Amino acid sequence: MKVRVLGCSGAIAKDCRTTSFLLDHDLLVDAGTGVGDLTLEEMCRIDHVLLTHSHLDHVAALPLMVDAIAAQRSTPIQIHALQGTIDALKAHIFNNTIWPDFSRIPTPESPFISFHPLELGQTLCLAGKYVEVLPAVHTVPAVGYAVATPKGCWVFTGDTEQNPALWARINQLNVAMLVIETAFSNRERDLARRSLHLSPHVLAIELDCIAKGKNYPIYITHTKPAETELIMAEIQRFDQTQPFGLDVSHDIRWLRAGQEFEL
Repeated sequence: MKVRVLGCSGAIAKDCRTTSFLLDHDLLVDAGTGVGDLTLEEMCRIDHVLLTHSHLDHVAALPLMVDAIAAQRSTPIQIHALQGTIDALKAHIFNNTIWPDFSRIPTPESPFISFHPLELGQTLCLAGKYVEVLPAVHTVPAVGYAVATPKGCWVFTGDTEQNPALWARINQLNVAMLVIETAFSNRERDLARRSLHLSPHVLAIELDCIAKGKNYPIYITHTKPAETELIMAEIQRFDQTQPFGLDVSHDIRWLRAGQEFEL
């Protein structure tokens, strides 16, 4: 499976795209502004969209992408998400005020998009890929995902704060790559806590939940552009100082838009 990073920033700025990953050519995980870098032909090949939650940085490009390609497709784009996320999209985006309700256009019987509710812990097969729905702890209903590959699972936490249930499940999986958010620096740790995001201080605590003997690359995503350098500097000090008395000797890397991974 090829993982293409379309966007991995916590906000927009020059060369910063918000969260979106393209798995192979037909499965999109989140639909942030990074989707706008795809060609029309590439967008037309996307059959399934998995959403972690309803926040704008994860769905901003979805209505625009649907508008750009839906009439060129013969089948609806399938949008998979928690029911709470689907309800938010229907109420606040596809509501015929902010954007047309493409789940009923051109006809309710043959729409441009279709919604498919997910349940926590569910495993489903999409475009030949097995996807497990993982728990997340956020200010709105939210999930992460584990996608099975021949080399192990590609795991994306989505937006989350401290999350014991996530680690309990991750430690049971053969993980090939973990993508985890760290939205704020330590100086903004109170804001991170209130908005249910991670800061490097709490990231260190979370990574200490990884079972002993487990070792896989960990990619940091969702950093705020104004704080990215500071966040990465704080994280890079982990191995040197082992802060807070924790064992955080992990293979920690920075995710960047444009990266591609073969799993």
